Amino acid sequence: MAVASPAEFLRAMFDAAVKAADPRHCLPAFLPPAGKGRTIVIGAGKAAAAMALAVEDNWRGGPLSGLVVTRYGHGAPCRQIEVVEAGHPLPDEAGQGAAGRIVDMVSALTSDDLVICLMSGGGSALLSLPAKGLSLGDKQAVNKALLASGASIAEMNVLRKHLSAIKGGCLALAVLPAKLLTLAISDVPGDDPAIIASGPTVPDRSTRQDALDILRRYDIAVPPAVSAHLALPKSETPKPDHPLFANSNDDAPEFHLIATPQQSLMAAAEVARGAGVMPLILGDAIEGEAREVAIVMGGIARQVKRHGQPVKPPAVLLSGGETTVTLRGNSRSGGGRGGRNGEFLLALAIYLNGEAGVHALACDSDGIDGSEDNAGAIVSPDVLSYAAGAGLDARALLGDNDSYSFFDGVDGLVKTGPTLTNVNDFRAIYIDARDKAG
Repeated sequence: MAVASPAEFLRAMFDAAVKAADPRHCLPAFLPPAGKGRTIVIGAGKAAAAMALAVEDNWRGGPLSGLVVTRYGHGAPCRQIEVVEAGHPLPDEAGQGAAGRIVDMVSALTSDDLVICLMSGGGSALLSLPAKGLSLGDKQAVNKALLASGASIAEMNVLRKHLSAIKGGCLALAVLPAKLLTLAISDVPGDDPAIIASGPTVPDRSTRQDALDILRRYDIAVPPAVSAHLALPKSETPKPDHPLFANSNDDAPEFHLIATPQQSLMAAAEVARGAGVMPLILGDAIEGEAREVAIVMGGIARQVKRHGQPVKPPAVLLSGGETTVTLRGNSRSGGGRGGRNGEFLLALAIYLNGEAGVHALACDSDGIDGSEDNAGAIVSPDVLSYAAGAGLDARALLGDNDSYSFFDGVDGLVKTGPTLTNVNDFRAIYIDARDKAG
């Protein structure tokens, strides 16, 4: 079976990946029975509002109440659970206010009450409650520096946890003595609960020394209040040996992953098989500089195209995870536009240099790549020649981290709007058997 339109085929796989993580489909099976007392729903993340709506639509117990915070434009029409929209990737006052209200909401409960906590990607920035002695401005400065540093999401969250009054297990302590159930959609490599939204309801294995080491590793300058805070033992987070998290504790918080990047990749692989294309999942937790990952995956695509290894075409290379972008050139002063998926694709296009029969898509599953209005983009073998005809210098734009301008100029942007879920990045490289290698 031949794929009539590579672009439509790539988009169909992405749509299937997003659908697999849609809270309407993946959340209901994890809802608990109603307890004796109140049921409070709290949460944070790009999918938090959609998750809250799925809870309301499928809850079979008594009345619900609560509050979730999501990114601007990612809200949902909940009826009982309040939805607050706030800033991402940089925290703002709306997120800080919502985080404080959430802590107040769960701090006067009883052992008969149940708290359902809904967590998804983006929750770390959205659930911003500075530790005592720190300001929102301090946290914003650290977040901005981290985003430009090339640090991984796990490293970013180590800092965020040790500067927070709610992350790194602190929210779980606030919920006591009520029962706590966390339902999470993973957007992080390895699906580590302690990294998803900086793990507000799970113990933290990282230390404040780890946080200081990350600052030194990336040569990040921070406000004096941040340095002073990290120097104090009070900046440490609850660890796995805390009595609340002990295995012998029957009332220990529960945590369930309801959607993961691997599940979305498997859904995309089924679409490929249905089209007669062999899928090869390279990994769901791939990290590294976006442009460097592009060269590695471009090399694999060429190996498939030219030698039929490790899989014969027609084939598609699927991968997930979260790459990073180190800002260079004009982008440091705001000149560059685009996210890590656009950066990956632009670097891939330059590496492949018109390789016949190789098409690719890379999109963020939340529908927003970086801070622009696109989920990602699509690359075809003729994209560089098309760009040159439009007066676009691909290498210069990559140097300025300006992938958005490149793909906007070649009509290659993928725009979905907010998908109301988030299992991180989705990448697909399709190798067509019909075209000979160039």
